[in-house]
Amino acid sequence: MKIICIGHNYAAHNRELFGGYKGNPVFFMKPDTALLRNNAPLYYPEFTQDLQYEVELVLRIHRVGRCIAPTFASRYYNEIGIGIDFTARDLQRTCKEQGLPWECCKSFDYSAPVSATFIPIANFADLKNINFSLTLNQNVVQQGNTADMIFDFDHIVSYISNFVTLKMGDLIFTGTPAGVGAVKIGDTLAASIEGQEMLRTSIK
Repeated sequence: MKIICIGHNYAAHNRELFGGYKGNPVFFMKPDTALLRNNAPLYYPEFTQDLQYEVELVLRIHRVGRCIAPTFASRYYNEIGIGIDFTARDLQRTCKEQGLPWECCKSFDYSAPVSATFIPIANFADLKNINFSLTLNQNVVQQGNTADMIFDFDHIVSYISNFVTLKMGDLIFTGTPAGVGAVKIGDTLAASIEGQEMLRTSIK
């Protein structure tokens, strides 16, 4: 099982952190040790002073696929959950300034909390109109809708499969909307899809 994360997929977030981006989907990977399950807490890593949240809808792949045409991409995922892509933003800035890869800021242990349950895609009336959100200490900090995605689910799955074979159980984080920010010890984050809380984690 692997975790594949899409970057630069919401225009407002692009402007927020990157000043805008135009091009093909950007993706990076996290190891399976990045998973944080069952609403477990995240212990603030010692190597960062700027730990930030990014809420994202997560696709679960349920069949093997390679070089998938966009027309058939919807056959390869059947459930949607929600996750948080934790980022050591200070390490990311340093790596970018030095022109270095930045796995250390994205791929560290427990950097990918994922909801314990996933929702069958058949339960959604329109995959291009799904609302999701994140609260920090009960205050809404991120709100997104799949209508605002630059690359939709099918495009993402098809594009990734040109480079990496998708296998059953793989998870694809599909990008974050605007509103990312820092957490501190004692904070609690809760992520929801269509108003239904799916994920909760505390920072210890």
